[in-house]
Amino acid sequence: MRIAQIAPLHEAVPPELYGSTERVVSYLTDALVDLGHDVTLFASGDSQTRATLAPAWPRALRLDPAVRDPLAPHMLLLETVRRRAHEFDVLHFHLDYMPFALFSRFDTPFVTTLHGRLDLPELQPVFDTFTQANVISVSDNQRGPLPQANWLKTVYHGLPDGLLTPQPSTKPEYLAFLGRICPERRADLAIKIATQSGLPLKIAAEVGKLDQEYFKWTIEPLLSQAHVEFIGEIDEARKSEFLSGVKALLFPIDRNEPFGLVMIEAMACGTPVIAFNRGSVPEVIDHGVTGFICEDVQGAVSALHRIDELSRTRVRAHFERRFSAKTMALNYLEAYTSMLRASKSLAPGIVTP
Repeated sequence: MRIAQIAPLHEAVPPELYGSTERVVSYLTDALVDLGHDVTLFASGDSQTRATLAPAWPRALRLDPAVRDPLAPHMLLLETVRRRAHEFDVLHFHLDYMPFALFSRFDTPFVTTLHGRLDLPELQPVFDTFTQANVISVSDNQRGPLPQANWLKTVYHGLPDGLLTPQPSTKPEYLAFLGRICPERRADLAIKIATQSGLPLKIAAEVGKLDQEYFKWTIEPLLSQAHVEFIGEIDEARKSEFLSGVKALLFPIDRNEPFGLVMIEAMACGTPVIAFNRGSVPEVIDHGVTGFICEDVQGAVSALHRIDELSRTRVRAHFERRFSAKTMALNYLEAYTSMLRASKSLAPGIVTP
């Protein structure tokens, strides 16, 4: 199958540090190549991939201080894909609703994975208008605000099997918060959970430009406590050792998280997750097997008393079964094939899963 993957240009694919959408696009693209498909990745020119790279901008926008209007490079990206659309059996966008108006007018089937929050009121008229645009959710819960959308399938994120692995020589000794510092992810509650449990906490997280004030006034004052260590962003090379040393990853999310990639990153290392019951959490965490689902801080503290009951080997096995990149790619191939059949354009030579 000839597949185009179209990524945002804010980060490289994969990103050097934080950037969950671009990371998932990278894992999916390479997994599709491994399965024998002809894949072209439209992304920033500093991306790395086993597919054919079609650079739509020289480098990631976050690293290009000369760019002040990020919409302009994305308009060029869409036009580049439009001119080449006839070369592909399927176009797979990761740009939210941006492709709807243009690509609804072309014959090549396209689908968009919606990676972000969907509870914004301004999205309602968009999805009321583009009722035929194929979209994929990253969890069933994510669909709630937009029941009118043309949902094709739910496909959970996945990681390459060997990307993050348990490190047997590393003894789990601390709690961790991983990802991004922002009001909804509640690093402050992670600190509170660690304080009440009497365990040290390491925070490995990005502080974006929009969250600098929140970090300065809400989180930074809490970092002076002896049991709290702020590490900052870490790359993939450091995650296996970091997460293998964690007794439990804390995910005290305060919004309906569409997926939560850090949860399966922890599980890949055999590390259980203690997460608040929000959004996708019940779909990702098997309560009492790969972690504990809690309602509040006290519930998380209580769950930590039981954390050693969980088998880290079993946590890793659940990750391999449910959240590998290959499983993700096979699920997407089912979605592509259903689109092609619906459009009556499934040629005899196309390889299906």
